[in-house]
Amino acid sequence: MSKTQVERVELDQLTCWRIRAQRSELLVAQQGAQILSYQQDDQPPLIWLSPDAAYRHGQSVRGGVPVCWPWFGDLRRNPEAVQAHYQHDEAPAHGLVRGLDWQLLGIAEEDGAVNLRFAFDSREQPLPGWPRDAAVHFDIRLGDDLQLRLETQNRSDHPLTLSQALHTYFAVSDVRQVHVEGLQGCRYIDTLQNWQELRQEAAPGFAGETDRIYLDTPARLSIVDPAWGRRIHLDSTGSRSAVLWNPWVDKARRLSQFPDEAWQNMLCIETANLLEDVVQLESDERHRLQLRLSSEATAP
Repeated sequence: MSKTQVERVELDQLTCWRIRAQRSELLVAQQGAQILSYQQDDQPPLIWLSPDAAYRHGQSVRGGVPVCWPWFGDLRRNPEAVQAHYQHDEAPAHGLVRGLDWQLLGIAEEDGAVNLRFAFDSREQPLPGWPRDAAVHFDIRLGDDLQLRLETQNRSDHPLTLSQALHTYFAVSDVRQVHVEGLQGCRYIDTLQNWQELRQEAAPGFAGETDRIYLDTPARLSIVDPAWGRRIHLDSTGSRSAVLWNPWVDKARRLSQFPDEAWQNMLCIETANLLEDVVQLESDERHRLQLRLSSEATAP
């Protein structure tokens, strides 16, 4: 077993932590409690970070695992109950907390693993246009695998409805050569085809821009990457929806912090609570979204 190491590093304007444990390495920013990169042993990275990533205050870093909360994507595409909590005219994409510093509650070592605990409290850090009383905790455990837990507590006297996602960018050898297991038979909304509802037949592969919201998803999804000889497993609880996204050629050219050809080497699977799967919390109720990332070698 390799020695556990915790190092604070400054990347341009952002405070980050580099963690080494169980022969794995993790990089996390305090802003947004955003995981930036994750790699096991001598494997290629599991989590993709853009070569053009910018580390600036108030700006989510391209790649890693941004936390989208208290809504995902375009607020106007969210259910009315989610939209009703926001009182300003212009709503930023993917919620309000990606570009804000979270509180680091602690870093602790236990049984060769390292646990990081972040918190965002809307009572202590009011969110403009969102006058709700909620506490969010994001727990990260780096050991043999990577375990994430996003917990929301509604501390107000009124119901709270939100959408959310762990917007994970996965590193792949070539997105045109991979496919995703576990989505066969699921309903999905194709946002590129006028938000039509369709049904997935075979395991999806990639031959063009992809932006789909899958519903009634199983507890395990897997990215099969033959060229790198591995299968990445996503095991989740507290989620019944997921987003599959790759910008492909044309959109990649319009994205910030994103090289023109980078679409070939990344694939987003966002573990989420979206559309009919939104989180509805009564007073003092909590919800946990949990995700475990692991990988295994596959035959060449």
